[in-house]
Amino acid sequence: MHYEGALYRPPSEARSIIIQATIGCAHNKCTFCSMYKDKKFRIRNLEDILADLHLARKQYKRVKRIFLADGNALIIKKEILKYILKEIKQLFPECERVGVYGAPKDILRKNVGDLKELNQLGLKIIYLGLESGSDKILNRIKKDVTPDEMVKAGNKVMDAGIKLSVTVISGLGGKKHWKEHALESAKVLNKINPDYLGLLTLLIQDNTDLNKEIKDNKFELLSPKEVLLETKTFIENLELTNCIFRSNHPSNYVSLVGNLSDDKNLLLEEINIALKENFDYKDELYRRL
Repeated sequence: MHYEGALYRPPSEARSIIIQATIGCAHNKCTFCSMYKDKKFRIRNLEDILADLHLARKQYKRVKRIFLADGNALIIKKEILKYILKEIKQLFPECERVGVYGAPKDILRKNVGDLKELNQLGLKIIYLGLESGSDKILNRIKKDVTPDEMVKAGNKVMDAGIKLSVTVISGLGGKKHWKEHALESAKVLNKINPDYLGLLTLLIQDNTDLNKEIKDNKFELLSPKEVLLETKTFIENLELTNCIFRSNHPSNYVSLVGNLSDDKNLLLEEINIALKENFDYKDELYRRL
């Protein structure tokens, strides 16, 4: 396959074949994110995408999953996406699912019927970066989307029968807005009730606007204990059903895994244990592995 720049994919796509359908991120303005700062966004030529798929077929005997990178492959027009998915079906009949990152506005540009067509052709999971449910925080991080738009996008994916995995970032509200971040994020998620919920913890990258805010004393990071207090408030206010919850990313100070709402009390008990004095939180070095 031919790749441009660094590749990023969700943890659950670790064993997937990664095909760059787009380069970079069309938005690329989020203050906390450095993933695509070195790339100028563009949609790859269809011929190049198909060539990589054919090359992958030659190299791998069995392919269970394919992930279409980079930041928002769902921006591609429906008819072209359909063509790509049909080619995947023909080349990889054993492939169980195709996944993509789905920016909320890219999802909203497609109707439920469009998404259902893509689902029937193999698009089985979309990863939506909620980051926060607070309108104030979304504005501050320059996400360029409202909580209501997040809810509409999430509901549209669910209505189309596509699995939805939503990500929230602990600590994104800083010391000033941690409670609002926890409560409003839970409120948005309760309206969506996604299939999967991933909770990461904020990591500061050098070449980001948020790093500059910290140096200018405009943003104050949470301590590990404060992150856990925020997480406790967040989980306490979640009212989800049959949602697989994961907070075991390397960025997290404490690993939490469960099913919501079945394991809600168990998760809160684990957090309470971690909040006790002298708990050994993960070292900052290991959070970046």
